[in-house]
Amino acid sequence: MSGATYDAIVVGLGALGSSALFHVASRSRRVLGIDAFDPPHTLGSTHGRSRIIREAYYEHPSYVPLLRLAYASWSELEQRSGERLFLRTGGLMLGPPDSALVAGSLESARQESIRVDVLSRKEIVSRFPALSPAAEMIGVLEENAGVLFPETCVRTYLREAQQRGAEIRPNARVTAIESSGDSIRVHVGSEVFDSRRVLIAAGPWTPGALEMLRVHVPLEIERQTMHWFAPHAGNAHVTPDRLPVALIEYERDRMFYVMPDIGDGVKAAIHHEGAIVSPEFVNRSVGTTDTAPVTQLVDQYVPGASGPIRESAVCLYTDTPDRHFILDALPSHPGIVVGSACSGHGFKFASALGEIAAQMLLGESLSGDVSLFALNRFDRG
Repeated sequence: MSGATYDAIVVGLGALGSSALFHVASRSRRVLGIDAFDPPHTLGSTHGRSRIIREAYYEHPSYVPLLRLAYASWSELEQRSGERLFLRTGGLMLGPPDSALVAGSLESARQESIRVDVLSRKEIVSRFPALSPAAEMIGVLEENAGVLFPETCVRTYLREAQQRGAEIRPNARVTAIESSGDSIRVHVGSEVFDSRRVLIAAGPWTPGALEMLRVHVPLEIERQTMHWFAPHAGNAHVTPDRLPVALIEYERDRMFYVMPDIGDGVKAAIHHEGAIVSPEFVNRSVGTTDTAPVTQLVDQYVPGASGPIRESAVCLYTDTPDRHFILDALPSHPGIVVGSACSGHGFKFASALGEIAAQMLLGESLSGDVSLFALNRFDRG
């Protein structure tokens, strides 16, 4: 059965997809959003009630201008919707002076003129009693870091998009994508939807969507677990006014993060180090092999939060080989843009990258530089 024709179709309505849907709809274009589940849901990456946003970006200084766009866009969405999407807590990067986390954060701060304070171990313990860094560690503290609320962000984008005319199909699995010249057909069961432009923002299901087009991009799906610790009774050191969001490089190139107790416990998780899986066959149960390593890290470095685990959850990273994102049109199908594959650090950028994705779909000038995320980098060498 043939369906309608749209200016753009968005496949996947998580962080990037919901943002792109909103930004296309805001331009008074006819847009359809499709998701295999009912977003926001707990099966991909966009859940867990909190995500870190930070500016002195150790991963690469090129991210900082995009972060500034993202901060402004999240603030605009808050004002437009009346929803609380962001809580400023400050952010602390902990590690040896030559660690990737500390050295990279300081380099981004230097290149992009971000104000940070460098703290000794003694200063860290004095200012943030919940923390107990190793003797060789220092801290890089930035004021503007904090927490985004991912489910609320996605829900708000989807609601605002619908108010601007976007159509949404939840619980609708894409079964085929056909591209021929300027015509793209997206099949959902017996229904067919036509458009000249499609955004694939399907997170861990992106490899399957690309297979429909006989396109291969080197992506891996990594199983991650996150945990909420009950702080010791009467411990006032783990609230957002006493404990910033923190990344800790506890061994060379091995990191975990903690977030203050915003009512559901102190959240902690190891960043990467997860098993490579497929989204269809991932183990979504959490066992002692998941909890023991992060419990040991919390006991050692965040003793103020080292109570019992209240809750755990599984999420999925979609990783590229270099851990940078993808946001680019397919060379073989220029009407199809691939977005995300954010390697576990992309949610904070969704407000900015969603608008840039919308600009790509509609042939507009781009508001930010996304050359770092080009697909052709995988062809080199």
